[in-house]
Amino acid sequence: MSDLLDVADRLWRGELDLGERHPLDPATLSHELVEITDGVAFVEAFANVVALESGGALGLIDTSSVLSAPSVHQAVRGWNDQPLHTAVYTHGHVDHVFGMGPFEEENADRGAARATVIAHEDVPRRFDRYGRTLGYNAIINQRQFQLPGLGWPSSYRRPDVTYSDRMTAHLDGLRLELRHARGETDDATWVWIPDHRVLCPGDLFIWASPNAGNPQKVQRYAGDWAAALREMAGLEPVAMLPGHGLPVIGAERVTEALTSTAELLEHLEAATLDLMNEGARLNDVIHAVEVPAHLADKPWLQPVYDEPEFVVRNVWRLFGGWWDGNPANLKPASESAVAGEMAALAGGADRLAARARELAVAGDLRLACHLAEMAALAAPDDRTVHEIRGEVYEQRMKLERSTMSRGVFRAAANDSRSAGR
Repeated sequence: MSDLLDVADRLWRGELDLGERHPLDPATLSHELVEITDGVAFVEAFANVVALESGGALGLIDTSSVLSAPSVHQAVRGWNDQPLHTAVYTHGHVDHVFGMGPFEEENADRGAARATVIAHEDVPRRFDRYGRTLGYNAIINQRQFQLPGLGWPSSYRRPDVTYSDRMTAHLDGLRLELRHARGETDDATWVWIPDHRVLCPGDLFIWASPNAGNPQKVQRYAGDWAAALREMAGLEPVAMLPGHGLPVIGAERVTEALTSTAELLEHLEAATLDLMNEGARLNDVIHAVEVPAHLADKPWLQPVYDEPEFVVRNVWRLFGGWWDGNPANLKPASESAVAGEMAALAGGADRLAARARELAVAGDLRLACHLAEMAALAAPDDRTVHEIRGEVYEQRMKLERSTMSRGVFRAAANDSRSAGR
């Protein structure tokens, strides 16, 4: 067994903590290629790539990111030297669609035909949307991944062939079944390779609690996602090669991974809808819905990237719109006006900040953040207030597990440090 598959086995058994092998931490990625079966190889990267060989043709499922492209190319070329014939984008996220360059340059140098890229019909629409939100996407991804200089691309290698619901593609006789699903994205494709009983789910499985709630990005679809996972499980794959995280090998493990992830999503959606149907407010719902105990300890469902609480918010947004049920929030006063009034009632912004520090020390960081934020809004130029706000968010960040929460809280702490200088 290769080192990569050995690590995957240890993660599955719980012998290795997911925090030590975070599926989306570039520092832990090996860029190693491992052959799963004859003609099917997996490259660990940000994001992962599946390489396929059939006859004299090379195929890729996903192509990875700009940063990973050279390493992925080198790993694949150590395994197969054929010109690239076909690539499938499992969705249009930039970490999956920017690795075509080295392969296409080779094809041109060799005089080989241009490779064909296949994707769902909504992928080009995603690229168009990115063009309209370049600044916003740069800002939120700088915050999420703590990459201050990150820019957002405006040019993409667009697909040559798109499909709507299902499509069968062939790589020199090897059949690839492409199926559309809505999950983390509306343009997702998962790929079934029946000859090998290998499943390539893209980001519909990422070795973590599903990314169905990202607070800074567009709508996600928990129920549709769960249905797709159930359909995958019905095919009885013997290997699953996900978009992030390591391979899952063995029919029983793959089935358990898929069905337990589906169960989590189904539970979060159903529990949220039950409370919505009772007339609960969003704030009540996010504090009431919990992950079932028998799912919470699964190594592949840990909230190290996204969080179930955020999934609840996306279910609310999908079924209930943007209003949270609080009448005051329908047409609210400005946050700074509310903060100023609260500071006046408290006896000054410094009093709010001091109380925030006390609450943080006592461990009530949710409430501490509210007061620290109000204090800074009421006194945006007060260095002491920003010092306390920075302390509170830094403490909050250190106790969080998910990339989403850590990114937002660290950015807030950094903002206050800059404001306090």
